[in-house]
Amino acid sequence: MTSGRHARNKTEMPNQSSSHPILCASFNQDNSCFAIGTKDGFKIFDCDTGRLLYDRVVGAFIIVEMLYRSSLLAIVGAGEQPSLSPRRLCLFNTINGAALRELNFLTSILAVRVNRKRLIVVLKEHTYIYDVNTLEIKRIIDTVPNLQGLCAYSASMDNPYLAFPASSTEGSVLIYNVMDLQSHCEIRAHRSPLAAMAFSSNGTYIATASEQGTIIRVHLISDATKSYSFRRGSYPSTIFSLSFGPSADLPDILLATSSSGSIHIFSLGFDLNERSRKSNSFLGSIMPDSVSDALDPAHHFVFHHAFAAGLRSNAVVRKTEKASGTSMSEPVVLRATISVVTFGGYFQEYSFRLNHKNEAAWTLEHEFNLLTAVAEKTTA
Repeated sequence: MTSGRHARNKTEMPNQSSSHPILCASFNQDNSCFAIGTKDGFKIFDCDTGRLLYDRVVGAFIIVEMLYRSSLLAIVGAGEQPSLSPRRLCLFNTINGAALRELNFLTSILAVRVNRKRLIVVLKEHTYIYDVNTLEIKRIIDTVPNLQGLCAYSASMDNPYLAFPASSTEGSVLIYNVMDLQSHCEIRAHRSPLAAMAFSSNGTYIATASEQGTIIRVHLISDATKSYSFRRGSYPSTIFSLSFGPSADLPDILLATSSSGSIHIFSLGFDLNERSRKSNSFLGSIMPDSVSDALDPAHHFVFHHAFAAGLRSNAVVRKTEKASGTSMSEPVVLRATISVVTFGGYFQEYSFRLNHKNEAAWTLEHEFNLLTAVAEKTTA
């Protein structure tokens, strides 16, 4: 289940400061680029090449969100300068380096999400839904206290869902259709309050983790049913990020990063009928869901000590590739490319390979310092 093979010994890892020089990190909707905010400004990088695409030194930023690879950014300052209030959202044009519009709020902005139709702004007790083209307010949703600004937003226009906590005392998630402007369903995912959530690329599945961080669950949105449950570990840990592999249907894998410094991959490609038979067995009938539905160790792969314990991280599955067969001539049945941004200031790209014996191997392919990266000069 666990692979110890990687590009180099962990003692050679760069010294990632616990001061967290990265204030925020986010990938764009197709995971082709990512943006970071620092105490000095913000930067945009290309995931494939690692090239620094844009660099702006104007002060500290706590939110930097991209709209695919367009010139539009949604940015929020950290409040260290009067002009960069955490209550002000700036829609910024990277081509001319100017603000297109600014939106001001009475309380601090905790999260921003955007796609080609809607702009979402999350405050502590309210969530605003805007038309992204006209900036007309389409709906203001009163929410339970959401101190961390926790939310997930599907970029799919076929399933334009927004997810946010439905309770501050248990792990219930509300799924809201941002185009129809009505609630779609509520899912009771965990007993403890939510800590992380993410939609699949097509918006049909949602993964959730609670503050305990021991169980990760996957639900089918259409009928609010639980499809998978995985045990990350026995001891509590903070889940920093969740990411499905790209897929037009059921994703092959689900990725999680945790405060233990580990990267977890859960396989979603096994037979659901087999799971159904197990859950209907005598053992499944007498054991509670929190135990019986998490007994899938054969489908859990861990890369320990990928980064320093406690260091916040954001990771995505950028690419997956499946072999057509499982014979000895095709020993690798699944390949995945995983990109990780640590708040210590480093970008890492891993290659994950799974063979026909269900054995996993990890390789660190690329790594570089985000804070020292310099944009390439363009010639006329």
